[in-house]
Amino acid sequence: MYPMNSRSTHLRNNWHLSALSMLAVSMIATSASAADFTVHQQQVPDFKAVFGQIESRNVLPARARIGGTLETVTVTEGSKVTKGQQIALVIDPKIALQLQATDATIKQAVSQLDNAQKQFDRTQELLKRGITAQAVFDQTKSQLQVAQNQVAVAQSSQRVLQQSATDGAVLAPADGRVLTVPVSAGSVIMPGEIVARIASGPYYLRLSLPERMAPNIHKDAKVRIGSLGVLSTEAQDQTKISEGTIVKVYPEITGGRVTADVSVPDLGNYFVNERTLVWVPVGTRDVIAVPPAAIVRNNGIDYVNVSVNGVSTAVAVIPGSEVEGPNGPEREILTGLHDGDQLVIPEAGKSGL
Repeated sequence: MYPMNSRSTHLRNNWHLSALSMLAVSMIATSASAADFTVHQQQVPDFKAVFGQIESRNVLPARARIGGTLETVTVTEGSKVTKGQQIALVIDPKIALQLQATDATIKQAVSQLDNAQKQFDRTQELLKRGITAQAVFDQTKSQLQVAQNQVAVAQSSQRVLQQSATDGAVLAPADGRVLTVPVSAGSVIMPGEIVARIASGPYYLRLSLPERMAPNIHKDAKVRIGSLGVLSTEAQDQTKISEGTIVKVYPEITGGRVTADVSVPDLGNYFVNERTLVWVPVGTRDVIAVPPAAIVRNNGIDYVNVSVNGVSTAVAVIPGSEVEGPNGPEREILTGLHDGDQLVIPEAGKSGL
C-alpha cells in the first residue's frame, strides 16, 4: 500500500461529490412513476437579429414667410411644440417705414374725400335750385367716387403691410418635437428659409434587410424589439423585449437591401434615427423543446428525467433559448433529447405549472 497524497484525496472527494449529485438527480427522477410530457419535434419561427432605425412618420419644416432679420428663436433641439405655436420672430424694418407711408397716404386720401364730399353736397343743392348745370353735378359726383376709391386702395395697402408684419411670426406646422434649428437670432433669412425641422406624427421603426431575406419578409409578421440603448444580443435582457408588427414592405430593393416599416407602440422615448436591435422572422426551424419545469439544475449542469420502460433516468441536456410552444413558453433543448422521449416532471416543477 502506498500513502495517498493530497491531490489523490482531492480527486477522490470530487468523485464522491459528483456521484452524490448524480444520485440526488436520479432520486428526484425516480420519484415520479409516469411520464408527464412527450417530446415532439416542432417548427418555430427562425429569428435573425438586425438593426432597426427609429424614424418619425412626418418631418415638417417651419419656414419663414417673410425675409428679414431673425429677432428671436424660442425653441431648441428637443423642444416639444404644438401646432400654431410661435417659435421665432422675423423683423423687416422696411415694413414699419411702409406702414408710416401708408398712414400718410390714407390721411391725404381722406382729406381729398372730405373736400370732394363737400363739393358734391354743394353742387347737389345748387342743382335742386336750378342754379347749376347737370354736367357740373356729374363731374363732382365722379370726383367723389374717385376720392372714395383712393381711400379704399390706401386702406387695403395698409392691411397688406400689417399682414406682412404678422407673417414675421414663424409658427410650428404641427405638434411634435424639434429636431434641428439651423439658424440663430440675428441671422438674416429669406422668405421660405427653414427655421426649424419638427418631427410630427407617430414614430415607427424602419428596417433595412439583406436581399436574401426579402422572400421571407411579409406584412403583418411579428418582430421582437430590443431594449432602448442595447446594441448587443449578449447584453439584451430577454424579459424586456417588446413586440412590433411589420406594416409595410417596400417593393423596391436598393443596394441589395429591402426596406420594411414596423409599427411599435410607445416609441416616443426613443431618439429619432436611434438604432435598436430587432429580431425578424426569416423562416422556420425544427426544434425540440420542453416545459421549463422539466429542467433540473444541479452543480451547474442541467438535467431532465427521461422515462424508459417505467424507469426514470437523469439525462444531461444543454438548454437553448425560449420558444413559444403549443401550451405556452418552452425551453429549446440543443442536445440530449430525441423526438418521442418521455419526460417525468419533478413534483416541485408540477406545482408551478
